[in-house]
Amino acid sequence: MWIDALPNLLIGLREGLEAGLVVSILLAAVRKLGAGERTWPVWLGVLGAVSLAGSFAAVLTFSSGALGSQAQQAVGGILSVIAVVLVTLMIFWMRRTARSLSSEIRRDVGAAAGLGAGALAVTAFTAIAREGLESTLFIWTSIQASGSTVAPVVGAFVGIALAVLLCWLMFRGAVRMNLGVFFSRTAIALIVIAAGILAYGLGDLQDAGLLPGGQWVAFDLSGHAWTGSWWATLIQGLTQLRPRMSVLQVVAWVVYLALVLGRFLREGARERAASSAAAAGRAAGDVSAPAAQTAPAPRPAHPAAWLRWVEKRVWLVAAGLVALPALIAAAVIVALPAQASGSTAVHVTATACGTGWSSGTTGRQTFAVSNEAPSAVEITLRTASGAVVGEIETLGPGTTSPLTTTLASGSYAFHCLFAGQPALDGAAVQVSGAAVHDATAAVAPASIADLAEPNNEYQWYAYGKLGTLQTQLKTLRAAAAAGDAATARRDWLAAMLTWEQVGASYNSFGALGQAVDGLPTQFEGGAQDPGFTGLHRVEHDLWHGASRQTLVKDIDVTVSAVAKVRASLGSLDLAGDPTNLPLRAHEILEDALRDHLMGTDDGGSGASFALTDADVQVTRVVLGELAPVLTPRSPQLVATANAQLDTLQGALQALRRPDGTWVPLGAATLAQRQAVDSAIGAALETLSAVPTLLELPPSLR
Repeated sequence: MWIDALPNLLIGLREGLEAGLVVSILLAAVRKLGAGERTWPVWLGVLGAVSLAGSFAAVLTFSSGALGSQAQQAVGGILSVIAVVLVTLMIFWMRRTARSLSSEIRRDVGAAAGLGAGALAVTAFTAIAREGLESTLFIWTSIQASGSTVAPVVGAFVGIALAVLLCWLMFRGAVRMNLGVFFSRTAIALIVIAAGILAYGLGDLQDAGLLPGGQWVAFDLSGHAWTGSWWATLIQGLTQLRPRMSVLQVVAWVVYLALVLGRFLREGARERAASSAAAAGRAAGDVSAPAAQTAPAPRPAHPAAWLRWVEKRVWLVAAGLVALPALIAAAVIVALPAQASGSTAVHVTATACGTGWSSGTTGRQTFAVSNEAPSAVEITLRTASGAVVGEIETLGPGTTSPLTTTLASGSYAFHCLFAGQPALDGAAVQVSGAAVHDATAAVAPASIADLAEPNNEYQWYAYGKLGTLQTQLKTLRAAAAAGDAATARRDWLAAMLTWEQVGASYNSFGALGQAVDGLPTQFEGGAQDPGFTGLHRVEHDLWHGASRQTLVKDIDVTVSAVAKVRASLGSLDLAGDPTNLPLRAHEILEDALRDHLMGTDDGGSGASFALTDADVQVTRVVLGELAPVLTPRSPQLVATANAQLDTLQGALQALRRPDGTWVPLGAATLAQRQAVDSAIGAALETLSAVPTLLELPPSLR
């Protein structure tokens, strides 16, 4: 639990020390100017900046608490991304301006001191406020990423307190510290933390439905008992990584670290080289560059009218700097929509689930669920029939997280599941009150048994399509062997459309599938790479003038690859695992949008729209197989999706010529492209709900 304090302790120490240095420079500059008795305006500006940061923190906390769970995820995700952007800019800004920061602040102080106490207070306020707002946002998002435990809050306060102490000791001359080395070393740790917060924020945006790919899971370790071990907790606390992450989260984490950390280290190496060269020049007696002279601070003879007004009302300015942020924050918090039934504290222990909730009324409910057990837990709020109306997928030990839902009349109970242990059910609570029209839909958890029959149907369907494909490839080989290029191209398209109708998406058939439909961009040698085989290899041969012998050889390799897929269909990870069929309902068209409609898999055939049409057909098949499981959970989804698929197919068929050939992607008009893109976007939005509705609990995956 307390390991979660370390990231915020580092953030508080670094950001607090940075702000403390600014204060120290301000005070030193004021005293050097002979205005030592007037340091109180500096402290007034500091107090105003602290008030602003505290008010900002209050608004973030109370405004997010007043939102529903999906809105909380959206806001938290957006703020996490903003925080990462700001802290990244701050890291590089500090590296570039550290040497000139002191002189710039002294110049500003000199100008402000010439104008009076009010201007000096405003100068101090603006110098510190940026640090305060930036630190508040980053600490707040770090707390959200770690699960809102008390440890990150304590860590932040300890870090800030240490920073204040260090600044005071340095100001008094009691301690000397190489700040350049400190900021450089801590920046590396800060970049690692920021990468984790970025991944967390993108995950929140996926959960909120603002980004796709939430069900495209890179890894899921939440069901393992060791996720609650001390070393796993240590890794999570230091990196902000979670046991379950999507592909987008992992890619963002890796790319951010590679780009930002790489650039930071390169800049550091260049600066060290420049410093060494300068030192060598000085040692050699190079005096060609005169020493920099510090110009005296400007003191305007005629202050602007607004500054004269400020100086006559110094204490009014003081009150505004300190009190105005708090008043604005209070007004914002008061204006927030009140929750219908407030927030109820719910506790989970190793032996009890959902204690603390004993009665309720209909309407919006927010539960602050605290995991007081030593290991992570999956928590759901269920109706008497077992349907789920609220869920926290993984709640770490010592963590508190909100669960917001809107309840209709009925009986509800919390259900808790720890890895490797029997499930715990809380006491049933009767909820009564006025009828509600926006109650959260109760969704019965899917099971392996629910998905087994649809998946069997899909496997038989795919098995039949692969048999058809084998026959079509034999026909294609005959045309190729006869040297009939025109017929071979038509036969290739027929075979390619059949493969698309199998429903292979996102490399769902693994290495065997890649041997059938791999792209040249997936191989180091491109189209000439020996590993590039399959239907797209044959496409490249047909449209780029390969010899007859090469074409026949590549078709034979493809025939062999298809036979292996068909023979192994039931044992392939995604084809044989029923839990992945709901993913296929969404990912087939997502794959079409990514590859076909972006032109990335067109090897010369110009068949992008034809292949997308084939993907619509197989999406209908998968949706029909899942309909008996989907309809009880979302009665209108299948009908809505089919209507949107009708629209998409109509837009695609408009691109089919009377002779049966298709308009190439690059030859379509802007209006035609927009019609297809709009229709596929609408269908994908509807289909994205399928994996969520049919998602199995982590314990059953």
